[in-house]
Amino acid sequence: MKLFISADIEGTAGIVSWKETAPGDQYGYFAGQMTKEVAAACEGAVAGGVSEILVKDAHDSARNLDPSAMPRQARLLREWTGGAACMMDGLDGTFGAAAMTGYHTCAGSDGNPLAHTMNLGVERAVLNGMACSEFTINALYAAYLAVPVIFLSGDEMVCGMARELCPGITTVATTWGMGGGAVGMHPQEAQEKIRGGMERAVRKLEASLKAGADLDCKIALPKHFTLEVHYREHKKAYRASFYPGAVKTGAKAVAYEADDYMDVLRFVMFCM
Repeated sequence: MKLFISADIEGTAGIVSWKETAPGDQYGYFAGQMTKEVAAACEGAVAGGVSEILVKDAHDSARNLDPSAMPRQARLLREWTGGAACMMDGLDGTFGAAAMTGYHTCAGSDGNPLAHTMNLGVERAVLNGMACSEFTINALYAAYLAVPVIFLSGDEMVCGMARELCPGITTVATTWGMGGGAVGMHPQEAQEKIRGGMERAVRKLEASLKAGADLDCKIALPKHFTLEVHYREHKKAYRASFYPGAVKTGAKAVAYEADDYMDVLRFVMFCM
């Protein structure tokens, strides 16, 4: 089986500051921990029977992960391709499953001091009436390709949101937000739990496939989408309102509707 992993950093165990997410300050340590958590996910997948892994470095520069730390079954997609799939670039229908590591809760929430959706210019995003995180956007792209989403690691709040969208997903909460701070799991324990959680998720999927059972980690794609984005600055809402089909719904808000999820991703690409 082929596995796709999208890797972010703001849900890495212990991270609390934007200075820790970009070169300088303590970035080296947290980029290293991000790498260790991704490597642990890959190791768990291989132990579960996965033969091929593609990892998308999906944070900021997309040049955060140390390729030498990955098992030989893993390939790493670095930098941004410019495609609409963004954090899920490289995923297609040939993959048996998708997973995410280091993910964080959405803009407007308090489960992570680094909570955001796509960028800091978005104050809140709502998709079909529900708060929209990067996990939501990316998991629905996997659903668009009929690929089950089996695993997520990150902050406690995004793990809870993920289970609501995808009840059969295996989650590992590595950090718990507390106001402007967070309590992080011990880094070695985070790696161990991610490794074990990914192995269980892969084995569970394989067992379900062999039994011909319905996959509780396969998300049902809605037939229609309404995405409303609230921006921090009114001028960004004004600019986004010129996107074809977008409607300004407030001084700092724009809504977009579509039946095809790829149209939603194009709106996200240009307006978020």
